[in-house]
Amino acid sequence: MLEKIEGGKAFVDNRQKKPDKNNKNSIQMIISILITSILVAVLFNFVVGKWKNGTETEISYGKFVKMIEKKEIKKVVFESDVITVIPKESENPLYKTTYKVVQLPVPDYQLVNRLEKAGIENYQAKAKDGSEVLMSVLVSILPAIIIFGLLMFMMRGKSGMMGVGKSNAKVYVEKKTGVTFADVAGQQEAKESLTEMVDFLHHPDKYLKIGAKLPKGALLVGPPGTGKTLLAKAVAGEANVPFFSLSGSDFVEMFVGVGASRVRDLFKQAQSMAPCIIFIDEIDAIGKSRDTGIQGGGNDEREQTLNQLLSEMDGFDTSKGLVILAATNRPEVLDKALLRPGRFDRRVIVERPDLKGRIETLKVHSKDVKMDESVDFEEIALATSGAVGSDLANMINEAALAAVKAGREYVSQSDLFEAVEVVIAGKEKKDRILGKEEKQIVAYHEVGHALVMALQKESEPVQKITIVPRTMGALGYTMQRPEEEKYLNKKDEMLADLVSFFGGRAAEEIKFHTVTTGASNDIERATAIARAMVTQYGMSEEFGLIGLESITNRYLDGRPVMNCAESTAAKVDQVVMEILKDAYKKALDLIRANMDILDEAAQFLIEKETITGKEFMEIFHAKKESSEQEEEDFSEDASSSAADDETVQEQPSEDMENNPQDM
Repeated sequence: MLEKIEGGKAFVDNRQKKPDKNNKNSIQMIISILITSILVAVLFNFVVGKWKNGTETEISYGKFVKMIEKKEIKKVVFESDVITVIPKESENPLYKTTYKVVQLPVPDYQLVNRLEKAGIENYQAKAKDGSEVLMSVLVSILPAIIIFGLLMFMMRGKSGMMGVGKSNAKVYVEKKTGVTFADVAGQQEAKESLTEMVDFLHHPDKYLKIGAKLPKGALLVGPPGTGKTLLAKAVAGEANVPFFSLSGSDFVEMFVGVGASRVRDLFKQAQSMAPCIIFIDEIDAIGKSRDTGIQGGGNDEREQTLNQLLSEMDGFDTSKGLVILAATNRPEVLDKALLRPGRFDRRVIVERPDLKGRIETLKVHSKDVKMDESVDFEEIALATSGAVGSDLANMINEAALAAVKAGREYVSQSDLFEAVEVVIAGKEKKDRILGKEEKQIVAYHEVGHALVMALQKESEPVQKITIVPRTMGALGYTMQRPEEEKYLNKKDEMLADLVSFFGGRAAEEIKFHTVTTGASNDIERATAIARAMVTQYGMSEEFGLIGLESITNRYLDGRPVMNCAESTAAKVDQVVMEILKDAYKKALDLIRANMDILDEAAQFLIEKETITGKEFMEIFHAKKESSEQEEEDFSEDASSSAADDETVQEQPSEDMENNPQDM
């Protein structure tokens, strides 16, 4: 307990040493406000002066005399060395025009007579005195004083100039969030890790009794859409405590020092309302490594904000029930000081849900949606491997919209499968009509994929084949449905996938004796798998068990980066090409050996445009059985003919033996 008290004193003393720095910042802020006020006042006086005086044009004395003779002058003002002329008519009634005339060095004694003769009686002499000059100065300075006072008042009323240093954290309580652990599905391990924090906030005595301390913070890590923010809200909802929610970008401002000020203000508010939860979403916006060698490093303002955050996390007492949660999908760029124990003690992985998790997620998101009896969430979950919670929620909503569009009151299984296709490939593009030749090519291409999949025992079964164009650019596609959830991929299965990818191109080449651009995505995916086999999985004999690539941004794009010499990279390319060539050769052999199945299935697809995997397999098995029967009949015929030939050949020998005299 003594250590806690001393730590608290150290924190207080540290906070008491900061006013010097704060005073310095305040002086800088006041100077900035003063300069701003002066500039605004100068601009204000310029605009007002232009509006008041209008357009001043300098004219010659001769033109001034002509204007008198033409009676175009309304008023004349004589000053010490300048004559101000105001004409009778102005082009813009809201913006007056005046003329300036420099007086002649020799007095014009006839000027007054000219004015009276022209009927201009409105003329006067004006001299500048000290009061007028003083009034002009006061009028010029007064706007600056008023603006400075207003800005100082606003600064005094809020934390920082114009309130930019004040934290804009949103406070949520349970009745506003309305989220509990029951609303989060598919993340059982993550919920278990956070349940302890909730229990500590509810029953801190049983933990303090044994000497346990509440973890200061937990970092939620995972791909986008997996439910990190939802989990943080669920923790606040379960604990029934105030919930401060900010994004990492909320600390970033154009003014220097504002981020650190907002961090101080946030923790000050949180400590006054403890127990509570602070949640910082996308913490990588302010928590990037301070190492300038890392991309995005070297930003002084962000580093100041990060340093303040580290200081505040070290300073507060966990016994008060203050918990910090943060979320990111880029943990590799975070500063090491932020991840050490005592700051973010726990790293909670929020991964893509498995089969069971996807089923539970579908049930959670469909609890308010009317479903008919045909709905089977397990089939949908099997067809959506790799989908995150937000994807599944979107699929449920798309299915509900499709049911409404069709005039039904319940969502069916077909609506859900259509929603899966919409999320994967987009909506059907009804305005794109394929020509006869293109339709044939696409049909043979897709059936080529399905045929190669059916011929390989390592491939997953075909669920659907379609040649209806989609909005995401696909002219057609073949959908597979895994029989079970897989967490490991065998080498044989990956090689089978490569052959399946090339089935469409092989069908095009054999049937039409040409190739098209339709296989671009197949080639891209096949190349990625083959390269990963060589550089990451150690599945090549040439390189063996060596890691030649590393994955960056694992939870985002997962882009691989080569970690080898250029000569080795060139050899990798060569090995990858050999793997792809072998896969394509195997696809060609499989297609050539089963052209009858390809032709019949392709013609059926052209007629129907969309067929199920069951319909395709019926054609496949029927043609296979027919071919096997023909082979059996052919072999039987061949055997019988061979036997007859043997009998015919043996008969003359017997005759010769019986009749040796004929020789």
